[in-house]
Amino acid sequence: MLAPREILSGTPVFDGTRVPVQTLMDYLKVGDRVDDFLDDFPTVSREQIAAVLDVAGEAVTRYARIA
Repeated sequence: MLAPREILSGTPVFDGTRVPVQTLMDYLKVGDRVDDFLDDFPTVSREQIAAVLDVAGEAVTRYARIA
């Protein structure tokens, strides 16, 4: 996952793509499957999704400890 300023003004994207990580979150939020996302964004790999979800899970755990 990267957030370079020259791609989408620093919006976090999947490495090697212009696909925003937020797009994955939006898919999941409405109940779409990871396979649906992968079909729509073939430049993103399942491994990249797993890595982003790991980071998100760690962030939630850290947040829960602070709250």
